[in-house]
Amino acid sequence: MLDALQASLTVASSGLEAQSSRMRVVSENLANASSTGRTAGADPYQRKTITFDAAMDRASGTQLAKVKEIGVDTTPYRVEYDPGHPAADKAGYVKMPNVNMMIEMADMREVNRSYEANLQVVKQVRSMLGMTIDLLRS
Repeated sequence: MLDALQASLTVASSGLEAQSSRMRVVSENLANASSTGRTAGADPYQRKTITFDAAMDRASGTQLAKVKEIGVDTTPYRVEYDPGHPAADKAGYVKMPNVNMMIEMADMREVNRSYEANLQVVKQVRSMLGMTIDLLRS
């Protein structure tokens, strides 16, 4: 039974770590949602993406969530007309980041829920371990 509880802790902690990485990516995207290039016609901040993969943990025999890759979103940049902007091209257009605030906020909400679910697993396993120890003492 203790092996199963330990495996549960291992899986939940890998989920916490993966969601923490995802939150960092989402936070960076939100922080740079209006970061343009520094010179005329320069590319702005490019939205980052994160992908996960399952990795076998040989010690516990469980599948763990691991970050596979942090990549970039290849969707086109938005273009806004702002001839006074330092990053405006000759026609007065500025390339804006390909960050959609609604998508990032939805991702943030999903990350938060996934993180909390993994945290609940850790709390439940700790409680079960405490009850097991109490039973062994009796």
